[in-house]
Amino acid sequence: MSSQRIFQLGLRRVAAPGFRFQSAGRVVQRRFAATERVGQAEGDSILAKQRLRRPVSPHLSIFKPMITWYASSLHRISGVMLSGALYLFGFAYLAAPSMGWHLETPSMVAAVAAWPVFAKVGVKMVAAFPFFFHAINGLRHLTWDLGVGFANKTVIRTGWAAVALSTLVSLYFSTMV
Repeated sequence: MSSQRIFQLGLRRVAAPGFRFQSAGRVVQRRFAATERVGQAEGDSILAKQRLRRPVSPHLSIFKPMITWYASSLHRISGVMLSGALYLFGFAYLAAPSMGWHLETPSMVAAVAAWPVFAKVGVKMVAAFPFFFHAINGLRHLTWDLGVGFANKTVIRTGWAAVALSTLVSLYFSTMV
């Protein structure tokens, strides 16, 4: 027997008085609780009684939604959107030569230049808001990693500030034509 196995058996002997050890070194567990067979109907009634006494966890519907929920959800969603878009464009860029697509910079600039102004601003806003929100809210999370800004008022204030600042910065960069 390995020394590690002998050590484990020794620990079990000391820690668990409910175990009986046979001479061959095997562990046999003794059950101190008696069990009996019950019918299906009786088992269901026992289970129903146990469920009535079981504590219920608070559900999301009883809590008032706060900026922390929305900011956390939006941070995760924006991260998934940005990384997903990066991967999709990367794979499309790699597959473009074999598929006959033109994803070179001059052809993409020429295609976007032909769009009307409201389409350019709209597409830029759809791309800019997740980017800036994820960046600004990421800075907020980095300050939390430093242990700063955990007071409830500060968390709420910085959450709304992250939304407002990312909206303003996104509008600024989206309207640059």
